[in-house]
Amino acid sequence: MSHYNVAVLGPIPRDHITTHHGEVIEKYGCAMHTAIGLSRLLEGKGQVHLVSHVRKQDIDEIKAILADFPNINTDFIRSEADQGDVIRLRFVDQNNRIEKQTGFMNPIVPSDLDGLMHCNAFVCVPISDYEVPIHTLQHIKANSSGVIIFDAHGPTNTVTTLGDRMLKFWIDRDEWLPYIDVLKMNLEESNCCWFDKEIDETKLKPFDENDISHLPAFAEHAIRHGLKSLIVTLDSSGSAVFYEDRNEVHQQVVKAIRVDHVVDTTGCGDSFAGGLGFGLLGRADDYVRAVKFANALGAQRTQGRTFDVFKSLEETEQQIIKEYGSL
Repeated sequence: MSHYNVAVLGPIPRDHITTHHGEVIEKYGCAMHTAIGLSRLLEGKGQVHLVSHVRKQDIDEIKAILADFPNINTDFIRSEADQGDVIRLRFVDQNNRIEKQTGFMNPIVPSDLDGLMHCNAFVCVPISDYEVPIHTLQHIKANSSGVIIFDAHGPTNTVTTLGDRMLKFWIDRDEWLPYIDVLKMNLEESNCCWFDKEIDETKLKPFDENDISHLPAFAEHAIRHGLKSLIVTLDSSGSAVFYEDRNEVHQQVVKAIRVDHVVDTTGCGDSFAGGLGFGLLGRADDYVRAVKFANALGAQRTQGRTFDVFKSLEETEQQIIKEYGSL
């Protein structure tokens, strides 16, 4: 593998987490998971450039944590505006949580990326609808050949004036699609992305975690509007991968990597995105392979509360081969 450069764009929130067992954890999250998981896979093979805005009171601790990972470049983490995400999460069960947000980072704008257009991949992991705006993706697409991976967690979530983090429809979805190569989301977020032009009020209903019937039509639409691949995580069932080959949209489900005991699921989606970014380096159209690496990093994230859970490339490849039989 050649020397690669990967940019990770997203918040580094100060998370206050109460697990469904009642344990309290405080740590930095989101893009930290993405960057550190990537850095372990790229040891001796590439560099990760972490792009974010944080509070002044947090930047020294963040950089001290990242100093343990010498291939993470922290020059693009800025605190001049003294604004960063602050979030409280209370898990009601292993996968579902109630969130409050009381601090807000500045959006990542094109000027924040000066000097990064040479990157082979841009992994964007916003958690709210303002953090990585569309004009930033347009700038990357116009000035770089790097693959753009985008997490729909951003545009499908907003914050109310009471600090409640809430799901919302991604109404202007089609404006974004031409500037995204690989769109990643979970099943609940996919319901925020596929909707009728005018919704029959009687069809508005709570999320059904077993209903995936809308995914093929959504994937067909998204790929015809510019995506190269749509990837929807299905919790323990794995991930649905949609991509175009010979003018036809294909679907494949990649099973999840089994873990015996789950300690903490916070950051699994962010870690998954990092695995996608790594898996597409040099193999930009092998989406199934990329999802294997994504599933591996997501599984690793569940195994502890610190960043020590992330494994080297050799260990991760062994994990993948054990589960799938091949990379």
